[in-house]
Amino acid sequence: MNIALWIVAAVLGTACLAGGAMKLAQSPEKLAAAGFGWADDFGSGPVKAIGALEVLAGVGLILPGALDIAPALVPLAALGLVLLMIGAAVTHLRRNEAQLILVNVFLVAVAGFVVWGRFGPYSF
Repeated sequence: MNIALWIVAAVLGTACLAGGAMKLAQSPEKLAAAGFGWADDFGSGPVKAIGALEVLAGVGLILPGALDIAPALVPLAALGLVLLMIGAAVTHLRRNEAQLILVNVFLVAVAGFVVWGRFGPYSF
């Protein structure tokens, strides 16, 4: 189970790093044109903040456990990602984007698995 948690955390962390970097690097207008319509509803600041939170979650899912420096940050990063994805699901619900809510529900479940495993029976 420990190996499964490592794999899930690494894949989830990589995805968060990529998504967050994209939000940090591009303007909300470019993001909206690329299919992230919700970015038009927010200003540049909130979009950059969401990107920064995703990058922090990605780093927090991988580095503390890999370097064995404050490994308790891994489940906290996963919990933060759960909260971020719940907020994303609410945003998609308000915009009537049902298909995107499914992605958020999946990410909540995957991050919740890491929270459960690292806070629970398979902590560092």
